[in-house]
Amino acid sequence: MPGIPTVRPLDTSRLGWIPLAPGLSFKPLAYFPDLSGWQLLLKLEPGTKIPRHRHTGEVHAFNLSGSRRLDTGEVVGPGTYVHEPAGNVDSWEAFGDEPCVIHIEVNGRNEYLDGEDRVIRIADARGSRQDYLDWCAAEGVEPHPGLVGGL
Repeated sequence: MPGIPTVRPLDTSRLGWIPLAPGLSFKPLAYFPDLSGWQLLLKLEPGTKIPRHRHTGEVHAFNLSGSRRLDTGEVVGPGTYVHEPAGNVDSWEAFGDEPCVIHIEVNGRNEYLDGEDRVIRIADARGSRQDYLDWCAAEGVEPHPGLVGGL
């Protein structure tokens, strides 16, 4: 039928981990058409910390493997789902001896904060998609059609 989007499976096993920082990498799964959010697999090596940040929209996170320790002290392991409402401020770290892999949906953006709650860095769908495209160009990989939308 005209106007119905084509289903485009994404074999994540054929997509390399895209480095973001030491011990931190991702695999993009989907970018919302208006770039208001995105889904990704996030991998943290043991001991890697996610700095304090604020969510402008809801975040849904499902631990696939490994564990992470939330700033509340709770340890979240495989099979655990965490909902973070808009406005939530948190930080967390990979905990244990194995990498932590999480399926995350981010609505809005993440605003990374300094000690006085000033925004020092922003992570959003547009920047994540650009990181993916830059990685594809550097690695000589053709971007997946389902991840580049109307580019």
